[in-house]
Amino acid sequence: MKIFEQAVIPLSQKMKSFIKKLIKLSVTRLPKDVEKKICEAYKNETSVIGKRVIKQLIGNIKIAENNNKPICQDTGIPLFFVEGKMPKGFQKTASHAVKECTDEGFLRPNIVDPITRKNIGNAGMGFPYIYYFPKEVDYSLVIFCPKGGGSENMSKLAMLKPSQGIKGIKNFVIKSVAEAGANPCPPLIIGVGIGGSADLAMKLAKKAILRNLDKKNSDLEIELKNKINRLGIGPMGLGGKTTALAVNIEQMGCNTNGLPVGVNIQCWCARKAVGKIEGNKFSIISH
Repeated sequence: MKIFEQAVIPLSQKMKSFIKKLIKLSVTRLPKDVEKKICEAYKNETSVIGKRVIKQLIGNIKIAENNNKPICQDTGIPLFFVEGKMPKGFQKTASHAVKECTDEGFLRPNIVDPITRKNIGNAGMGFPYIYYFPKEVDYSLVIFCPKGGGSENMSKLAMLKPSQGIKGIKNFVIKSVAEAGANPCPPLIIGVGIGGSADLAMKLAKKAILRNLDKKNSDLEIELKNKINRLGIGPMGLGGKTTALAVNIEQMGCNTNGLPVGVNIQCWCARKAVGKIEGNKFSIISH
């Protein structure tokens, strides 16, 4: 009697399949916490046009999910956030996964040479980019975030003086959103990074847009959200009281002579997918 051995799938192949699943989920299905906030915004919006716009956004979400197609034509720049251990060979495997998802039509080839503007697809010249947050744990939390260009273009950095304090922070955040107007496709998630240095403040702001929207907000975050919604920009900039779905703040220490503040704006299509790697086990946590 012959004994047939079960085929062993290499870990690198398992990892690539896992990353590809994260990518495809992120671009075709809006995270449930974001969809929930958009549905709440539809119920609470008082502007007739604003309400109509949000209804169209909800319809768009359902069409994308039912047809397994990207929610937005701009599938963004490919960003990974890894917390915990950095999996061996992750950069190379992620690049292969991004390239294959681009070839399969789930990602639009968005990355170009900044000078010549020659299109290089999505893998090359530093992309896909990995933000790494080390922790002394035995697992890796992996988030894929396809960040759209329209909202990313509205990023702002201020190197405030310490004397400007909390008032200066509030004024800068609100001014940044007001100047962005309709460009980042509201309703928005506003990520704010306070402290660190110029680059670290922006890194904190980018991390802030990933926070689950079901988590409780601080008094400062609620105050900023309310003030932003009083700007009247509204859904897609057509007026209304829903400009921001949330304001999320991340902080760290800073030099005595500085107060860096970064603002990273995420559009209504706040896509991300979260997974976990633990040993040779790959699991999807949420999307």
